Amino acid sequence: MSNWDGTPWAAGCSSEDQPRSTAWLTREADYARCAEITRRASSNFYYAFMLLPLERRRALYSVYAFCRFIDDIADDDGIKNPPEMLARWREELGAIFTGRPSRAISRALSENVRRFNLPRRHFEEIIDGVEMDLTRRRYATFADLDLYCRRVASAVGLICIEIFGYRNPSTRLYAERLGIAFQLTNIIRDVGEDAARGRIYLPLEDLARFDVSETEILNCIYGTRFRALIEFEAQRARQYYRDAVAALGDEDRRSMLAAEGMRLIYASLLERITRAGYRVFGRRVSLSAPRKLYLVGRAWAGARLHRMSA
Repeated sequence: MSNWDGTPWAAGCSSEDQPRSTAWLTREADYARCAEITRRASSNFYYAFMLLPLERRRALYSVYAFCRFIDDIADDDGIKNPPEMLARWREELGAIFTGRPSRAISRALSENVRRFNLPRRHFEEIIDGVEMDLTRRRYATFADLDLYCRRVASAVGLICIEIFGYRNPSTRLYAERLGIAFQLTNIIRDVGEDAARGRIYLPLEDLARFDVSETEILNCIYGTRFRALIEFEAQRARQYYRDAVAALGDEDRRSMLAAEGMRLIYASLLERITRAGYRVFGRRVSLSAPRKLYLVGRAWAGARLHRMSA
């Protein structure tokens, strides 16, 4: 028997309902579940998180697992009533912040909400962003898409930097811009997958600019006009990557090591899409595990060299 978050019923019981002798085992199982969700759903994040100490790494796994479940509500065709499911997670968010979570992921997250003083408003924004997926399938302008990106991606970044730790307020701008860059990269990579669901995230004003019709996107028609459109979107994403780097102060470079690992991975993914001629229909463009490990190693080495030269 399972709960609505997919966990076995026994694992969903609150810690107050369990014997004290099993509380530690339950906590370890909760964190193991969060780590497994992160590993399976996003190896990009999983590899970057490897750079962190255990306590911070576990905290990020719990954040990512929460975000993964929320995001899947909009994409899982097996969920019969997505608005109701999202409403239940809104209620669970309240339980997380009042210290009475009822699910495995929630218990792990609740512990870290307190430990790292994570702002509730960012989690609310993530849910608001997923709610947009339930009601919107088109974005007329980039300003409209920017709001969506800030909710589903920048808000995650703003949570993560609280766990990483930072001193310079400009690091919040770094997180916001990096989040948008990540989301734009995802949108470019997933044009075909989103089209299969009847969604077009590319701004309609950009489609008009390059004379690409919605029908062409939905039917996955690749041509010179489509390629010019995606090249334009890729240049926009690159600018956000550059803006993020410019906003990161020297004093926070070491603490943002995992974020920089993710930046190198996602930027490398964007460049692989570019080298493939922006052919994003059909097979999904991805990086190999050794390549991701290499990029994470580059981030670590870069931070170490910067520290030695400071």
